[in-house]
Amino acid sequence: MAAGSTSTRYRLRAGTSAVLAAAVLSGCSAAESEREPDPGPPVVLPGSPGEEPQVVDPESATADRPQRTPEVEAEYLRGMIRHHEQALQMTDLAEDRAQHPQVRALSERIAAAQGPEIGAMRGWLGARDLPQPEAAQHGEHGDHGDPGAHGEHGGHGEHGGHGEHGGHGEHGDMPGMATDQQLAELADFAGTDFDGRFLQLMTAHHEGAIRMATDLLSTGRDEQVHAMAQDVLVTQRSEIGAMQELAAELR
Repeated sequence: MAAGSTSTRYRLRAGTSAVLAAAVLSGCSAAESEREPDPGPPVVLPGSPGEEPQVVDPESATADRPQRTPEVEAEYLRGMIRHHEQALQMTDLAEDRAQHPQVRALSERIAAAQGPEIGAMRGWLGARDLPQPEAAQHGEHGDHGDPGAHGEHGGHGEHGGHGEHGGHGEHGDMPGMATDQQLAELADFAGTDFDGRFLQLMTAHHEGAIRMATDLLSTGRDEQVHAMAQDVLVTQRSEIGAMQELAAELR
């Protein structure tokens, strides 16, 4: 009997230990599940022009921004595509009208940057099956030569053709856009007269793009669109500095 009693006590102790272990593990799991999740790293919010950026926690960053749909970013991209396409119209004109080598080089630099940016913006819209602006038709700027020579910008058709968006005079909602008349006047210039007017119009055009990108950065939420807007800011601010130096040299 003594041996049987001992065996029974061992079994009871083992069973009790198992129950206690299960209770402890259950308590740990419950405690862990009740812990608040890690909010993640702090978020840097860009400030308004002239203001310092703010560092906030992720929850505050989400709460401070209004709930918005991707259409906000899409509208920015559609506008910036049209904005960039007009810049390409002006760089097309510079190919055979600009006199100063640095003006021609700067024009080529602008075209080389904005062509791929248009592709990236159209790619974002296309990946989400969102409406896109019709491709601009650049090219027949009076005696601007063979429009087929500029195929990389997608056929440079009539001077004001923007499909559903009409002529440039209808882009009053986008800062920095040149009017039809201003583009026609630019096409009539050549040599140093063209250089000065080109720098003037393109500087205003870049300043408008910077305003558009800054507005998007203060309200938009898509990281990819934010990155594209940052590229616009960095690139075009640099180009504005170069254009201002050239304009001063030409005076």
